[in-house]
Amino acid sequence: MKNHILIAFILNLGFSVFELVGGILTGSVAILSDSLHDFGDALSIGIAFLLEKKSAKKPDNTHTYGYLRYSVLGSVITTVILLVGSVLVIVGAFGRILKPTEINYNGMIIFAVIGAAVNFVAAYFTHGSESLNEKAVNLHMLEDVLGWVVVLIGAVVMKFTDIIILDSLLSIGVAVFILIHALKNLFEALNIFLNKTPKSIKIEEMKKVVLETEGVLGVHHIHVFSLDGVQNIATLHVVTNGDYGEIKHTIKHKLEHLGITHTTVELENENERCGDTECTVNNASSHSHHHHH
Repeated sequence: MKNHILIAFILNLGFSVFELVGGILTGSVAILSDSLHDFGDALSIGIAFLLEKKSAKKPDNTHTYGYLRYSVLGSVITTVILLVGSVLVIVGAFGRILKPTEINYNGMIIFAVIGAAVNFVAAYFTHGSESLNEKAVNLHMLEDVLGWVVVLIGAVVMKFTDIIILDSLLSIGVAVFILIHALKNLFEALNIFLNKTPKSIKIEEMKKVVLETEGVLGVHHIHVFSLDGVQNIATLHVVTNGDYGEIKHTIKHKLEHLGITHTTVELENENERCGDTECTVNNASSHSHHHHH
């Protein structure tokens, strides 16, 4: 998987240089803005590559939860660069609408065909990944393919109609599309850093499943967070009068089915107080709780 990111990096870097030349030769702002954009891509993909590599390290004493968050950090950086790039493209395009210049359409068409082809290969290499970081990289690729297809259509239309403003309108369209997707990606990554409960996990459902276990009298202190958007970790306190080993095994197994990769269970008997009010309330009323379900 890491190699995919590396391939994407090399392709993008070489490509941004190729585009810079193409943009200058054809006078197309869509191509020039793509070059800036691809350079930003290459930069952020390079960062993504390094951080994704780091994220594969095993947990140790300094990072007891492992290094998966580094991959998410890569996603944040990549996405922010993407957002800035999109805004710059939009600003540049508006400038061009006010002051249109000559464009060499044939050159633009040739560049667009090569551009779409190269980026399609890169997008193909990076697709289908779970990691947010790689999703961010793949978004870069996809949007590059999209950008080029749009440039191609634009160039063909302009060649026959001479509506120069199209070049700018197209680059704005692509940039806005990217902006929206990038924001979605950014919020997803921030939710992980804020230890928000993963979307796929329902706390109420977890409670229900645990309470339904034979011998469980109450459950509290449920905490769930995701390391990287794929691996979910849960900790919980369970009040029980059953066999600790058996109960623990059953609960871990049940929660695995709900999408929790790693569960830590603290077991308490009825008379124990773990020093938390929620806990004592739960213990006292755990039997009546049962009847509600």
